Amino acid sequence: MKIWYQSYVDYEHGAQYWDALRAHLDAIVDPGTTVDIKGITPHDSYAHAIVEFRCAREVICNAVRAEREGYDAFIIGHFQDAGLYEARSVVDIPVLGMGEASMLHACQLGQRSGIVTINRRYIPWFHHQIGKYGLKERVAGVHAMDFEPGQILAAFGSQERLETVVGLFEEQARPLVGQGVDVLIPGGGIPMLLFSQLQGHRVDGAPVINGIPIVVKMAETAVKLRRLTGLGTSRTSDYVKPPAEIIEEFMAHPKGL
Repeated sequence: MKIWYQSYVDYEHGAQYWDALRAHLDAIVDPGTTVDIKGITPHDSYAHAIVEFRCAREVICNAVRAEREGYDAFIIGHFQDAGLYEARSVVDIPVLGMGEASMLHACQLGQRSGIVTINRRYIPWFHHQIGKYGLKERVAGVHAMDFEPGQILAAFGSQERLETVVGLFEEQARPLVGQGVDVLIPGGGIPMLLFSQLQGHRVDGAPVINGIPIVVKMAETAVKLRRLTGLGTSRTSDYVKPPAEIIEEFMAHPKGL
């Protein structure tokens, strides 16, 4: 099994993160599964919807490339899932989003979950995601720390910075638990990987989930189910597949200034 793992950071600007992610992925995949990390340049360095929109276009194109290159599944390793629905509409291989996968799995661990993102500018985006996934009654709140995506990368390789980020996360998480949240979700692949160093991480009894192994195992399962039963994406509504020439048009005509 071969999986394309789409990061929104490139190696030049996130080498420590990529190296740690590579080791983490190698430790969690099934025997015989290969995961290739791919980046985006310019990378997602600023928390804003327009940056997500720019990255989403490249992600959609990369999903098409992944299928054409023989990959069995495509993972959006970015909690905001920008481009997720569109990517599903243009390929037949399974497309998994870290945000969606994390929220869905959290529903099996507790009745109500809460997200702590790295920057408050992501809060509206997350509320849009929660609504789109039909989880408004299950994902009960979103709080935020105060980092840009590039800034939190500096915590890799430093125990002192890790402890600082953990402290800031718990500061935002405790009020959510106090309001009845059962499960805590770090709102981003970068903090998830950072916190993967903390075995059994909990805040006031509420588990803090790591969405990276969750989305990878969901991708492996999706591939196995497709092979076993032919199960694939519905083409009746959100994921109607456009004609091949429309996909080619999209791939061939990015517009700049």
